[in-house]
Amino acid sequence: MEPDTPNPPSLSIELAEEVAEGIYSNLVMISHSPEEFVLDFIRVMPGVPKARVKSRIVVTPGHAKRLLAALADNVQRYEAQYGEVADVHPEPQVRFTPPSGEA
Repeated sequence: MEPDTPNPPSLSIELAEEVAEGIYSNLVMISHSPEEFVLDFIRVMPGVPKARVKSRIVVTPGHAKRLLAALADNVQRYEAQYGEVADVHPEPQVRFTPPSGEA
């Protein structure tokens, strides 16, 4: 008979109403340093030469690796249910101009 293993503490996650709607993004730019990964979620609109970052998420390298695995798992399950996701734009269709100005 194995000794009783304690249950891990539960985590209650709250989803605020203004966050629940989500923010649409059709482009993500990723950069990193030794300490963090920065994901800038952007919405590009056809015919509009300028796009703005809609949300920036900063994560640790460990969390970035877990996110990568979770996304791969979810895409695999999605494709098993709905079919392969076509990569319709293998090359970027947008020319990027880095922001100018001073910090």
